[in-house]
Parts: sequence; C-alpha cells; structure tokens
Amino acid sequence: MTTHASGRYALTFLYSVPDDAWYVELDEVSGRRQLVVGVVPDEDPAREPTVRFDPRGEREIPYDVMRWFMDAMAEEIRTSRAWMALRPDLVEVVHGLRQEHMGVIADEELPPVLAELRATVPGADLADVMLHAFGRGPDGRIL
Repeated sequence: MTTHASGRYALTFLYSVPDDAWYVELDEVSGRRQLVVGVVPDEDPAREPTVRFDPRGEREIPYDVMRWFMDAMAEEIRTSRAWMALRPDLVEVVHGLRQEHMGVIADEELPPVLAELRATVPGADLADVMLHAFGRGPDGRIL
C-alpha cells in the first residue's frame, strides 16, 4: 500500500489470476472505502485497461489525488503492457510464450525454446521477446 502525501488516500496494487489483470485501487484511508479501481490486463492484448468508480454514490476526489492515481495507472500500464507495443508479429510470439509458459521458464526448458526463437525471431528482436516473455535475456540471465 502506498499512502498519498495528505494521508487521507492510499493505493493498493493486487493481481487477479482469474482476470489476468493488475488492479490499482484508490482507497479513502478512513473507513477503508474503495473509491476507484483501475484494471490493467497483462496477458491479452485485445483487452484494454479500464477504470471503475464506486457505484454507491458520488464522492469528491481532489484533483491532485486523482492525478496521483492516474499516474500510478499509467506506470502500471507501461510496465505490465509494454510488450504489447512491440510489432504485431512479436506481440503474437510473446503472447504465445506467456500463455504456454505462464511467464516463467525453467533453466532446463530454456535451450529448446531459445533455439526455436532464434529460428523464428529476427536476432535484433530476440532480446525484447525474451525480456517480455520471461524477464530474461537471450543468454538466459534473469533481468
């Protein structure tokens, strides 16, 4: 949890496995009332990030607090979805690898996957594919 400078608001970051998405929640600290939820899908390029507001009624949120929340959302989108900004052919490769390996690859599984990637992905793009699919470099080191 990250608290706003005013001390009245906080951000909570959660991952929902069933949704394949990061949740960024803006909460009012007193009463722990959830005001806004940002949803950042990180597995499906077709799903866009969304924002939901508390359906129980109107709440005034100071501009600087909303800006703080939106900056946190922008950073989450940048880090969780950066791979989706690659060329479409690379997005397809990364998406397939993330689905097949769930973003994690054991050292012993790496050589055959890397050999297949070297045969299908241009050398200049191999580092990006490895980083976004597994958080590793082409040499297998964890980044």
